[in-house]
Amino acid sequence: MTPITRAPSTATDDGRSTRWEDHREARRAELVRVARKVVHHGGPDVSMDDIAAAAGTSKSIVYRYFTDKDGLQLAVAAAVVADIRDALDVAAAGAAGPRDALRGMVDTYLSMIESSPHVYAFVTRGGSVGHFLDSVTELVAAPFVRALEEGPGATADPADAAWTRLWAAGAVGFVRGAGERWLAAPGTPDAGREDREDVATRVAAWLWAGPVGARTREQAGRTEPAPQGDRQDREHPQD
Repeated sequence: MTPITRAPSTATDDGRSTRWEDHREARRAELVRVARKVVHHGGPDVSMDDIAAAAGTSKSIVYRYFTDKDGLQLAVAAAVVADIRDALDVAAAGAAGPRDALRGMVDTYLSMIESSPHVYAFVTRGGSVGHFLDSVTELVAAPFVRALEEGPGATADPADAAWTRLWAAGAVGFVRGAGERWLAAPGTPDAGREDREDVATRVAAWLWAGPVGARTREQAGRTEPAPQGDRQDREHPQD
């Protein structure tokens, strides 16, 4: 995702330009916060007029900061990605190992779409979806690339990191598809929809059976039991 950066500083001796840039960034962040709240409650199809009204300003003022609705979507997507990054850091810090970290990542993604499906829909449509998914892919790949480069049995082969990033792109697509289907299921866990934690555990097990899990097992010099999903498929092929 292309980062949102400030323009080169043109600060004067009295700091007026710097103060103006700080004010502009603060106002922009506030508009993003308001937009996210309006979308959360009103749905992904809210208008720029709705967002401007909630911010106590006019649509023309909002356009000064974001140019158009795609620009606002990108800014909201960047804020969501920042939240996901923080949540993934927490999940990784508390993980017992790479497999547990993968499960935490899947659960973080599912938790995000469950807690605010309207915001999720808003940032995964139009011009922002590619930036959003690219950013999430990098977040997912990063700890596994570090493990390949720095962990036990680390390798300097750049092909390993490239394959890991390719796996991460596929993993994000898989989790996105599984998560959206799960979210669209009617009802609640009591009414038949699977519990989020159960979904996260199963999806992570399926992903772990792929190249990252194989590579980690190879480095550790051991063979792990087949993931839960694989065992059940073999034991109950008719299900």
